[in-house]
Amino acid sequence: MVRPGREGTTGQAVNDKDKRKLFDEVFLPHLVQAYRLARWLTGNAADAEDVVQEASLRAFRGIAGFGGINARAWALTVVRNTAYTWLLKNRSAAVVFTEDLDNAEQQRLERPAAEGEGTPESLLLARADAEEVQGAIAALPAPFREVIVLRELHELNYRDIAEITNAPIGTVMSRLSRARAMLIAALRNMS
Repeated sequence: MVRPGREGTTGQAVNDKDKRKLFDEVFLPHLVQAYRLARWLTGNAADAEDVVQEASLRAFRGIAGFGGINARAWALTVVRNTAYTWLLKNRSAAVVFTEDLDNAEQQRLERPAAEGEGTPESLLLARADAEEVQGAIAALPAPFREVIVLRELHELNYRDIAEITNAPIGTVMSRLSRARAMLIAALRNMS
């Protein structure tokens, strides 16, 4: 005799196991990129960690809705949406996108790939250039910063960016073009 409720519990446990496996395959491989995107959207490490943690929970709860087409785009969409929800809830509109990275984090993220190469002067110039570019990107309005980060840092194609941002491809291309123009102008003004 099967007891009532027992079958449902067993079925739920199997479902949770399948959910966990799917989450591990779909979301977890993109955790570093998720953090990077959250970092650019929030402006600092602590907030980015909070956003990624919340996004992970959302992704786990909603993993059954994953369509199986592009795991990276799906994961980054969850992170993007979570970041904007988190920012609206935790920061006023005036300071949402103005925080800079602290020096220790800038140095850690912008360390040259081959740190032993080059003279101290060339390393210092490269780090200064990276800080200028980082500052110029951080100063962009959110829609433009978002597409430049997704395209240039995450190397996503236009279709994936359109899916993540829920914007037509033409809008993505236009925003990317304007973001690049704004960056060029900002960097010219810095020099």
